[in-house]
Amino acid sequence: MNHIQHLEYLGNTYYVMRHGRSLANDEELIVSHPDQAVPQYGLSEDGRRQVTAAVTLAAQLAVLDQNTLVVTSDFARARESAEIAARLLDTRDVVLTPRLRERFFGAWDRQHHSSYERVWAGDALDGANKQYEVESTQEVLNRATSLIADLEREHSGRTVLLVSHGDVLQILQTAFEGVPSGSHRLLPHLETGEIRKLELKAIPPAG
Repeated sequence: MNHIQHLEYLGNTYYVMRHGRSLANDEELIVSHPDQAVPQYGLSEDGRRQVTAAVTLAAQLAVLDQNTLVVTSDFARARESAEIAARLLDTRDVVLTPRLRERFFGAWDRQHHSSYERVWAGDALDGANKQYEVESTQEVLNRATSLIADLEREHSGRTVLLVSHGDVLQILQTAFEGVPSGSHRLLPHLETGEIRKLELKAIPPAG
């Protein structure tokens, strides 16, 4: 379910940041189960540099500042990225949430990252695809947009930085663009450490 599909405007301004390059990226490994990803597989040194550079530039451009609300996945690689952002922005306003965790890749967890392609091929055919016990794009859309809906109820006029993972942020972008969740790979790809503003697009009426 897309919890923001009926909204005509947003009361907050949303930016997303994909976590910096991680130890899992270095090992070319899919790590999506909380048992491993919450306590382990944090940022590599390159990842720390990526996040530092991106947040520093955003602060210099006055895109993010000390009033920014940082909301992050509790997976180590995202949490560490958010901690760097909070330090650089001089904010203590940081919220951890499982709703921004990496998509669960089922049987492909702990496998080589080339397996992503198999999952994405299934996504393109069906947003409800759960083959090999993978979390579907529709399920990811549901939890990620429910977070946005809650933030809209709880805050107004805030700049919010959402720190999360590649697939989750690709799928969240589909909600803002008003396109099917399974088409997430057709949208511009987020690189590790990249910060991007989300813009809510008007969805034309059916018919």
